[in-house]
Amino acid sequence: MKIAGPSKTAAERRTPLTRDRVVAAGIGLADRDGIESISMRRVAQELGVEAMSLYTHVRTKDDLLDGMVDAVIGEIPTTAADSADSADWKSSLRQMSLAARAVVLAHPWAPQPIETRTAPGPAALRYINAVLGVLREGGFTVAQAHHALHILGSRLLGFTQMLFDDSGDGDPEAAAAIADQLAPTFPHVAEMALAVAHTGVLGPCDDDAEFAFALDFLLDGLERLLQRG
Repeated sequence: MKIAGPSKTAAERRTPLTRDRVVAAGIGLADRDGIESISMRRVAQELGVEAMSLYTHVRTKDDLLDGMVDAVIGEIPTTAADSADSADWKSSLRQMSLAARAVVLAHPWAPQPIETRTAPGPAALRYINAVLGVLREGGFTVAQAHHALHILGSRLLGFTQMLFDDSGDGDPEAAAAIADQLAPTFPHVAEMALAVAHTGVLGPCDDDAEFAFALDFLLDGLERLLQRG
């Protein structure tokens, strides 16, 4: 049975098909019907076009999901990072984390594809660079920023899996080449990528140790709450 797509208005018929329109249609469909509804055929129906028309703008369904994820992450404001100073890192991170949560709540399907992306898009790099920048400007070491990023990103939103190889087995030359490419625009991401890739600087990430690290943060916060009465 063929599912009828929404009829196009005259303005929509005149609007050229672009990658942004395809991605926006995918987001709208996922917001309404969930991530399981995403297929090239369904998105084409949303736009009132043939499915083959989409392949000029998105190569595959995975490419479409990459675009959708990056567009959603791009909705997270980083103005708190832009105005942060070293003494105000906690307030800035709190604002950014709450803003990120609000975006994810508006797109409840997003965490699943975020966790399965294999490479970050420009918006993801911009957000991660902003978080790292607040931490580094606030006085945290590279190692401390790495742990904090995992707590704020990986544990809450799933960002860091797609960015850093924590196994310690990465190719240092390849990491250096990537860092050189990223450094002009995303200097904090480049710094972290190099630190993670070079065994002996940060080395492989111990999941058990990092879980304990995050747990201690939570327990310390509970202790402060109790002391305040």
